Amino acid sequence: MTITADQIPGYRTGTWVIDPTHSEVGFSVRHLAISKVKGKFENFDATFVTAENPLESTVTASAEVASVNTNEKNRDGHLRTGDFFAAEEFPQLTFVSTGARSENGDFKVDGELTMRGVTKPVTFNFEFGGFGEDGYGNYKAGFTATATVKREDFGLTWNAPLEKGGLLLGSDVTINIDVQAALQA
Repeated sequence: MTITADQIPGYRTGTWVIDPTHSEVGFSVRHLAISKVKGKFENFDATFVTAENPLESTVTASAEVASVNTNEKNRDGHLRTGDFFAAEEFPQLTFVSTGARSENGDFKVDGELTMRGVTKPVTFNFEFGGFGEDGYGNYKAGFTATATVKREDFGLTWNAPLEKGGLLLGSDVTINIDVQAALQA
C-alpha cells in the first residue's frame, strides 16, 4: 500500500524535535510472574525527519540509561549495574530507523535498537495521533509507538528463582513511547 502526504491531514515535511515535557519513554516487564513493573527514562532525545513520501521518514532516538526511574531507588540503582544496563559502560540506549511500512492498515517502523552494546532489529507498532498548533505558534505532531523485545537478546540476563517456582523477572520487555514533537523552522 502506498501512502502519500496528502492522505494525512496536516502532514508537513521537515525536521521535528521531541518535546520532552509532553513525551515519555517507558517500559514494563513481568515481575513475580503475577504483575508488571513499569519504569521510564527521564532523559531522552529524538529527531524525526518527515519526507514527501511518509514511509521514507526517519527517526533517531536515544535515552540516558542512568536516568532510569521505576519509583524505587534501590531497584533503579540495581538496574544501572552490570546485572542489567551497565550504565557506566553503556550510558545510552539508541534507536535508528531503517524503514517504515503499512501492514494491513497498521503502520510499522523498523530499526536498530542498541542496548548494553548489543544492536538488534526491532519493529515498533506506530499509532499516529495527529498534528496541531500549540498556543505559542509551534506546529506539533503526536504519536505512540510500542515494541516488545526479549531482554536476554541484549545481554540483560540477570534473574532470580522464586520459592514456589518460576523466575522473578519475565523475558519480554514492552517499550512504550508517547511523543509530541515540534516542527523546526
